[in-house]
Amino acid sequence: MHDPDVIAVAVAAVWGAVAGALLPRAVYRFSVPAGEDWRAACPSGHPLPGWAGRARCALCPPADARYGTGTAALPPVAALVCAALAGATGTRPELAAWLLLAPAGVLLTAVDMRVRRLPDALTLPLAAAALGLLGLAALLPEHAGSWPTAFCGALALGAGYYLLFRINPGGMGFGDVKLALGVGAVLGWYGWGTVLLGTFAAFLLGALFGGALVLAGRAGRRTAIPFGPFMAAGAFVGVLVGAYSV
Repeated sequence: MHDPDVIAVAVAAVWGAVAGALLPRAVYRFSVPAGEDWRAACPSGHPLPGWAGRARCALCPPADARYGTGTAALPPVAALVCAALAGATGTRPELAAWLLLAPAGVLLTAVDMRVRRLPDALTLPLAAAALGLLGLAALLPEHAGSWPTAFCGALALGAGYYLLFRINPGGMGFGDVKLALGVGAVLGWYGWGTVLLGTFAAFLLGALFGGALVLAGRAGRRTAIPFGPFMAAGAFVGVLVGAYSV
């Protein structure tokens, strides 16, 4: 790995850690049941200022100030994801898009794992941001992807997930369909082979996880599991392989 690439990995890791540290409040606010947009107050009813930052309420007594649980892993996970993307992509222009999109993927994963839903306020802007950022990267020299294929990948994967949703609404949520637009754009940047790889990886990881739960007696064959985390993982795998391959 060349010196510029080493620097890129280090900077990406720091960026990921900082971005991950700002996610706990957003995770808490978006982790609401279906039918609700987001939380506006802490458990004690105090209004929450903004979306980024620690999950602590400045108006609650210190002992009760913390309202977000299970968020300690967000900074290291985001740091590892960003560092891996930088290691695979190097200093090519699309790295900026990956680093800006990765924290959103971590956020969506955390929310879906908690409440099994993918908010429209995250999935649809993510798709638009992916296409916009990759469009900018395509204008710069030394990029290694194709924006038209990214656009077509978004449409194709979105259509594929929509078909699965229509066939089996109980097994595929409409939030997954909307997330597929952004995932398809990201994977399509490196070509149709990457789209197929990332999609296969998502379903394989989901099947392995579901099978492990069944074997452990923690779920039945018809138990619903959140699929967003596996879509994000599949996109991560696809981008890593695609970036290394070009």
